[in-house]
Amino acid sequence: MDFATVSAMSTLSAMLDDLPPETAALLSRFHFDRTRFEALATRLTGAPIDNRVSGVVEPPTDDDLLPCPAADTPRAAQLAEAGRGALERGEVALVVLAGGMATRMGGVVKALVPALGERTFLDLRLGEVQSMSKQSNARLPFWLMTSSATEDGIVAALGDRLSGDTIATFPQFVSLRLRPDGTLFVDASGKPSVQAFGHGDLPDALRRSGLLARFVDSGGRYLVVANLDNLGASVDPTLIGMHMEHGAPVSCEVVQKVGTDRGGIPVRLDGRRVVLEEFRLPQSFDPTRVRVFNTNTFVLDARAVLELDADWTYFVVEKQVEGETVIQFERLLGEITSFLDSRFLVVPRSGPESRFLPVKDHTELKARQGEIETIARARGML
Repeated sequence: MDFATVSAMSTLSAMLDDLPPETAALLSRFHFDRTRFEALATRLTGAPIDNRVSGVVEPPTDDDLLPCPAADTPRAAQLAEAGRGALERGEVALVVLAGGMATRMGGVVKALVPALGERTFLDLRLGEVQSMSKQSNARLPFWLMTSSATEDGIVAALGDRLSGDTIATFPQFVSLRLRPDGTLFVDASGKPSVQAFGHGDLPDALRRSGLLARFVDSGGRYLVVANLDNLGASVDPTLIGMHMEHGAPVSCEVVQKVGTDRGGIPVRLDGRRVVLEEFRLPQSFDPTRVRVFNTNTFVLDARAVLELDADWTYFVVEKQVEGETVIQFERLLGEITSFLDSRFLVVPRSGPESRFLPVKDHTELKARQGEIETIARARGML
């Protein structure tokens, strides 16, 4: 290391030694890994950061994109029967991503925001679980990945509905923001600025919780993973059946792009099927060549996730906080496709069969009320 790097790392270490007690307690509670954090910080003092992949990137082939059959076809009925069998045997768990820093809904935990009338996003997801459990005559485990900003509110809202491994929360990990020189960013109140790494924490956080190991030991086989705010991404026996049929450990749902839609896209990287965010693509690759994108909804083989031993990529991301440029490290769940064989399921994004109904803020929530009600009634959430 050069002198500037050594100096920055020494300053960072001293700041970490002298954290406010409440910050130190929060970091301990949410599994802050100081060794990893300091190693990540050294990336800011070396060569310019480049999140882009190296290798040959190509659009997915037609065989990589598996279309979801229309609901009223014999093919759909056959797949749904297989998926219902897995549900009836208790082989499926629903994992909902409910973490982050609770900033997009005006500082309110999104799970507790009324999504339809007085029913919150959490209420609707609980309604889905109750309905699916009745249909399959088996308990559907329901686990929420929370964060330091959402855990206490969600736990309080669940109250006595928390029930062992059937309805449970588990937290993603916590980190701190840095200045571009690799030293700790301190906000106007004099406190370090806390952040979550992102939904890419899920495999590690779920394993750490013990929920996954106990689920696999009891015969669990499949995890349906969805964003809290995407109520279209419900537990669907047909999609579970498709996952069981193709045999790869990862099914990633994608939808057709509309207009100028942007997002992580399925591609082939050196011949392997992966999801890449646009900021990871080589500059020579035009993302508009791929007309579908990732919805962040997955069906995963539970044992494959339990046994996954991967050197996950932490991306360097610039943010504006209190008028200053800060650096935070993030990781994304879509990168699981870089480690486990994957297939891309093309699902509907409109109408009563829609699997893609994201709500990022109050404006989008208001605009989607009709769609949300249609989906909620069709999926037994009400």
